[in-house]
Amino acid sequence: MLKLLTKSSVFISVLLLAGCFGGGNYAPVVERQERVSVASDSHKVARGDTLYSIAWRYNLDFKGLARTNGIKAPYTIYPNQLIRLKDSGSGNTQAKTKSRSVTPSAKAKTTKKTASSTKTQSTAKSVSSTVALNRSSYPFRWKWPAKGKVIRRYTSGSAVHKGIDLKGKLGEPVHAANSGKVVYAGSGLVGYGNLLIIKHNEQYLSAYGHNSRLLVKEGELVKVGQKIAEFGDTGTDKVKLHFEIRRDGKPVNPLGLLPKG
Repeated sequence: MLKLLTKSSVFISVLLLAGCFGGGNYAPVVERQERVSVASDSHKVARGDTLYSIAWRYNLDFKGLARTNGIKAPYTIYPNQLIRLKDSGSGNTQAKTKSRSVTPSAKAKTTKKTASSTKTQSTAKSVSSTVALNRSSYPFRWKWPAKGKVIRRYTSGSAVHKGIDLKGKLGEPVHAANSGKVVYAGSGLVGYGNLLIIKHNEQYLSAYGHNSRLLVKEGELVKVGQKIAEFGDTGTDKVKLHFEIRRDGKPVNPLGLLPKG
């Protein structure tokens, strides 16, 4: 009888201990879910990021992203700065952003101001730069970024493909599909390899991915048809050019804008 009681006591103790340790595993799961939820509403700036590349990553309009975070042109951001991806509706966004102390040496990327706009107000700067950019690309006609055959088309819905893929050989030229300003040059966006993003006006941006070499730098003005990169296979399994066009932050079908044939 004594042995039976002893065994029962040991069994009950084991069950109690298992319950204690097992129950302790639930809290970290909840915490991880909360962290994911918070992270989906913000982006922590990494070195090499630009406001344009962050907007591109999350399919957002760069103008709206700038407004949400109280960031004015030329849209300078800094490593470790927290960029809010969704507008909370608070009127204090700009004040909160300005109150943060960030040293200039920690700058991620910046777009240089043009000499002609240094003495004008911020609103005038935005308008004048837009007009200048539009004039530089007038008439606003797209050209093919490469001569290769389309090997994958733009698709939306469940099997989304935000642009087109063009066939080519390693080192073949990639051209600017329209005139504009280089607002991102790097490899920080997963799945794009060595990537260029060009701003054509306040609505349209284009992107060129998987390049072996980038021949232009951020802040550089380029003309339609100018050689800007070379075909490569960075970030993918074969040599190709991935080409996208976005209007107000949303992907559009490049084949609807590029010349036929």
